[in-house]
Amino acid sequence: MFIDLLLTFFIAFAILFLMRKVARKVGLVDKPSGRKVHTGNIPLVGGVAICITIVNYIYTHPGMINHANLFMLSICGLTAVGALDDRFDLSVKVRMLVQALISFAMIYYADANLHTLGDMFGFGGTDLGYFGTVITILAVIGCINAFNMVDGIDGLLGGLSIVTFASLGILLGLSGEQSLSYLCLLLVVCMVPYIIMNLGLIGRERKVFMGDAGSMMIGFTVIWLLIGASQTSGNAMIRPVTALWLIAVPLMDMTAIMIRRVKQGKSPFKPDRDHLHHICQRLGCSPTQTLILICSIAAILAGVGIIGEIFLIPEFLMFYGFIILFTVYLLILINYCAVINFFRRKLDLPEKKYSTSK
Repeated sequence: MFIDLLLTFFIAFAILFLMRKVARKVGLVDKPSGRKVHTGNIPLVGGVAICITIVNYIYTHPGMINHANLFMLSICGLTAVGALDDRFDLSVKVRMLVQALISFAMIYYADANLHTLGDMFGFGGTDLGYFGTVITILAVIGCINAFNMVDGIDGLLGGLSIVTFASLGILLGLSGEQSLSYLCLLLVVCMVPYIIMNLGLIGRERKVFMGDAGSMMIGFTVIWLLIGASQTSGNAMIRPVTALWLIAVPLMDMTAIMIRRVKQGKSPFKPDRDHLHHICQRLGCSPTQTLILICSIAAILAGVGIIGEIFLIPEFLMFYGFIILFTVYLLILINYCAVINFFRRKLDLPEKKYSTSK
């Protein structure tokens, strides 16, 4: 197994180096702009390289995941659309349509559907019935965009992805699903070369970004695995409520930001600089400190989910605990940003420039 993982690591590294050169030739690079504060044109190939590595592995080991062909086709499609978005800036409607179509294909051909929420509300099992299809599509789109929105500083998307895949891999391993657990481990291994280059640990001139291609592919892979693990009839590997804790930070950040934007009369998809990583930097944290802090919070919350699953803490307690946590986060976000903006206007303070990996 060690040799297999080591080989995957070096393949992912080699593909990253190769795709950097291709990206510069085709213009798949991120240029500095108002919201994107970095030096030079950075290749947007992290997601493409990870996708190629994973698809190559699954193609040679198709038995490790159910409906392997559909899964590979789905992540390749999302990665391709994401790359086109990185290059040509596609509209939100086009991206949403593609995500919805792939969600429907996942439901129709793989029966990867949200059938039940479990005893999430404390009144017994909640079966979704005919609403399951709509809720599944919304869940897929939500998860994809949750991971897309956290890609705001170097290393953050990779770090949060590692937390989620590692946590899910642990739970799958404990439930006896060794094949899918190993896939999660492979995803973590593929993420490491990207983080090394994204953080500039082997030279700033070799820096790469994940791009929408990567965030869309990662978000879809997360929700595919979560649905498969929690919705298997009679043999669910995790409870549905546990999934909330494994993706707590991306999910809470996306939902809170969208609520705040709608409350302000803005489009929920309009970019801004009020995400959790922006707030941490406004508090005086450096990009590195922000990365460590947010990933540590995500790891702690995922740990809560793992503990709840192992010790079978009642699902409704886990759910209402998550809702309380989210409510506190939402109130802090809304009130803190209001105070920051108030003092900026009163004191006529300029917007501080922060490093971004978008």
